[in-house]
Amino acid sequence: QVQLVESGGGLVQAGGSLRLSCAASGNIFSINYMAWYRQAPGKQRELVARITSGGSTNYADSLKGRFTISRDNAKNTVYLQMNSLKPEDTAVYSCNARRGLQDYWGQGTQVTVSS
Repeated sequence: QVQLVESGGGLVQAGGSLRLSCAASGNIFSINYMAWYRQAPGKQRELVARITSGGSTNYADSLKGRFTISRDNAKNTVYLQMNSLKPEDTAVYSCNARRGLQDYWGQGTQVTVSS
């Protein structure tokens, strides 16, 4: 089992920044990648960014340049730095880890961007 705990969400004004954290614990050996997803009310969950065990990253095209995913292997933590936030970034952001064929999810953290 892998446990994921997110933190760092909250309310921010448009144009502001937030940094989300996702701390992994448990059987984290051989995690293939970790990712951030988000789901806005009435919309499908979408991939925000992904980082592999080797450090390769990929982003949703619409978010490139504003969001940055990174990891601290010593702390088993993945971060999502979000800059120039817009009201349409309002969503529940969830951390995901893939190990083999198994997906693990955190509980999610709310990000609300006011106009």
